[in-house]
Amino acid sequence: MAIDSVYTQLITEHSKDKRNRREIESPTCCHHGVNPSCGDELELKLRVKGSVVEDVAFMGVGCAISQASASMMSDLLRGRSIVEANRLAELFLAMIKGEVTDPAVLEELEEAVALQGVSKMPARVKCAVLPWHTYQAAVREGECP
Repeated sequence: MAIDSVYTQLITEHSKDKRNRREIESPTCCHHGVNPSCGDELELKLRVKGSVVEDVAFMGVGCAISQASASMMSDLLRGRSIVEANRLAELFLAMIKGEVTDPAVLEELEEAVALQGVSKMPARVKCAVLPWHTYQAAVREGECP
């Protein structure tokens, strides 16, 4: 099976999967993200305890890329320290901008690396980065302890 097929399958599976598209118990912060150019919206909820992201989930509507990106991000950030989660968010955004392309470095993004090809589709970039920008806004604006 070609790598493109594997990546397409991952995006499809994550866009339909409900395990991260849910409410979480006792969220400590939430942030609403919108991509006005295409109508994607999501409500990102996190439960942070100490400096660890205990749980991440989202509710929302949008294209397969935005929904898959939110699901992949949730899997990746869950259980990480805020510092590590912030670093991974920066790495993802650098990948989408085409600034980081080294496969060895991008391995850290786990399944989210499947979205690397979006960098070649300018109209879809905002879809892929919406969850990550929403996470960063929540942290930056002090919504997450």
